[in-house]
Amino acid sequence: MTMVEQPHDEFARLTEPFRRELLTHCYRMLGSVQDAEDLVQETYLRAWRSYRDFEGRASMRTWLYKIATNACLNALRHSSRRVLPAGLGGPSTDPTAPSPRDTEVPWLEPIPDAQADPAAIVAGRAGLRLALIAALQHLPAQQRTVLILRDVLAWPAEEAADVLGVTPAAVHSALQRARARLDRLEPAADEIAEPAEREQRALLDRYADAFERADIAMLTRLLTEDAVWQMPPNPAWFSGRDNVIGLLAARLQAKRVRLLPLRANGQPGFAMYVDGEAFAVQVLTLRGPSIAAVTAFHDPDLLDRFGLPVTIAPR
Repeated sequence: MTMVEQPHDEFARLTEPFRRELLTHCYRMLGSVQDAEDLVQETYLRAWRSYRDFEGRASMRTWLYKIATNACLNALRHSSRRVLPAGLGGPSTDPTAPSPRDTEVPWLEPIPDAQADPAAIVAGRAGLRLALIAALQHLPAQQRTVLILRDVLAWPAEEAADVLGVTPAAVHSALQRARARLDRLEPAADEIAEPAEREQRALLDRYADAFERADIAMLTRLLTEDAVWQMPPNPAWFSGRDNVIGLLAARLQAKRVRLLPLRANGQPGFAMYVDGEAFAVQVLTLRGPSIAAVTAFHDPDLLDRFGLPVTIAPR
């Protein structure tokens, strides 16, 4: 092994274990897996270039997070926040009205559990669920960063202050403002409590069976009264069980649909195929014995990210 190769091998050995959690961190900041991957690559490039000057005054993990966070903050200065349809306007009540796709909007993306930090998946409701990622995008960049570092990653105020180059008092102030705003944007944790594993699997099986058979009566029983259905990049969205059922009744009839299970954002979901062709990725929010929300990302290309085929045999 040459002297040129040795530092690189050491760098890879010390930094590679943090790649998935850095990807998850950048995803929380940006709401896009593709953008997060790009910034993780940039983080490792910056870290490698300055590795000879790394003197161990901070831990390797803290040093990498500082580089990644600053890369994210710089990216946010030059990009629009990513959103879901509910973040753009009020709900629709007419499922038959034309609703063209809006590809100009920077839509929020789901992250496959296979790509995310395993620790974040274990605590998925606390730090990775889709509703939280969507709510984070509405916070100013510094408040977003402080809330992620302090409340999601549980960093001390002093470490968060060092990452941002501010005082601990400034971190505390930003955290209070971020928490207050997030409370208005995100459902309370006890409102999205998921059922136990066995009950969850039974609920998902009933949903998949009813959806594939267009069993509107069963779907009605499975949804909460205040259920929400979103379909990015379609800006129209529906709130309330009656409106959601009206949408499903209008859209599912006479279609050959198959659902394959997947996991995204620490939540259950499905890949949706229509006539054997990839159609959407659904991410479900469960509340007790019912389904409280479905975000159906109408982007067939997402299935490749989940390692799923673009075509399957239709039923």
